[in-house]
Amino acid sequence: PTVADMGDAWAARRRGWRPGRAPAVRLAILVAVVQVIGTTVTARHQPAARELHFWGYLLLLAGPVALLLRRRYRVAVAAVAIGVTVAYLLFGYPYGPVLFAPAVAMIGALRAGWRVPVWVLAGVAYLLCVGLGRVPGVHLRYLRFGEAVAALVTLGAVLLVGEVARTHARYMAELRRTRDEQARTRAEQQRRQASEERLRIARELHDVLGHHLSLISVQAGVGLHLMDEQPEQARTALLAIKQASAEALREVRSVLGVLRAEDEQAPRSPAPSLANLAALTDDAGAQTVIEGEPRELPAELDRAAYRIAQEALTNVRRHAGPAASATVTIGYAADGLTVRVSDDGRGGLPSGDGNGNGIAGMRARALALGGTLAAGPGPAGGFQVEARLPFAGAA
Repeated sequence: PTVADMGDAWAARRRGWRPGRAPAVRLAILVAVVQVIGTTVTARHQPAARELHFWGYLLLLAGPVALLLRRRYRVAVAAVAIGVTVAYLLFGYPYGPVLFAPAVAMIGALRAGWRVPVWVLAGVAYLLCVGLGRVPGVHLRYLRFGEAVAALVTLGAVLLVGEVARTHARYMAELRRTRDEQARTRAEQQRRQASEERLRIARELHDVLGHHLSLISVQAGVGLHLMDEQPEQARTALLAIKQASAEALREVRSVLGVLRAEDEQAPRSPAPSLANLAALTDDAGAQTVIEGEPRELPAELDRAAYRIAQEALTNVRRHAGPAASATVTIGYAADGLTVRVSDDGRGGLPSGDGNGNGIAGMRARALALGGTLAAGPGPAGGFQVEARLPFAGAA
């Protein structure tokens, strides 16, 4: 084989090696070294114990080897580690750090939540070590009183450590679940806020473009009608179209400015409000009526009132008769603001079923502030839109 082939083979072997195997192998080697070397050293001071030979070392190594599979087979590995250790002790081999492998296996199983199997295995193992050698005719080692107490204390300590590890693991898992849930909640809030912002921008664009494009359409029709017979009035209509186009572009740029990154520092015009109402009604040829004592309004309510008036005037142009006139009434009260737009045209809803985007958008703005919106035939004919916006809804 070439060097490239050998490299490919080595890469394939490395791809088959899972990162989780390395800690398991290191742990198994550590436990095996401690058990074998430690027991070999302590065996020199236990002349009455059975001499360590092949089968003794095999029992010492069986537990550490089983630890290689402890992440996949928790209970089975604990059973093997405990079983070979009990066999090692019953056959009379020297004492030493022989409980290292079963301790690691039991703690791992307890941490994973296998409480009942581990406690049962530990109890059975202790009873076998204490009592099996006392059965008549069974020539096995049994633990004397002091040895039995020491074994019980050691076993209890291992189980206690395992229970602490299990409690800590449950706490950390709950903490992770809480963090994940908080992260999902934050992500959902961000998605909802983004959706609301997109909806708000869509409404703003609808209002801006609908109003100005309707004005442009009307003025263009007037200009075409008067182009030959009254060129001066046609010129006036064209100037109105130019002004409406410029205003539409300015407001579109203002609305889209919210989509820019904050660090761009793009210049943005102030959001339209009732302070711009006079210019709006002048462009539409409508009258403005103020009722009550004007006062400073919350910014959100001020903007919503302007947009409702703007959309209602747009509907007047689209659906009222050519000779219709409109009146915009702004009523200031102690608890809220009333926006009323009425015309004396033929009336009718923006769409045949009364569910046009214009009225739906106006109603959505009013409801967002805790208000109401009514649209229908006016008391004196024509069509009327009336929105009531409470100050408390914009607080």
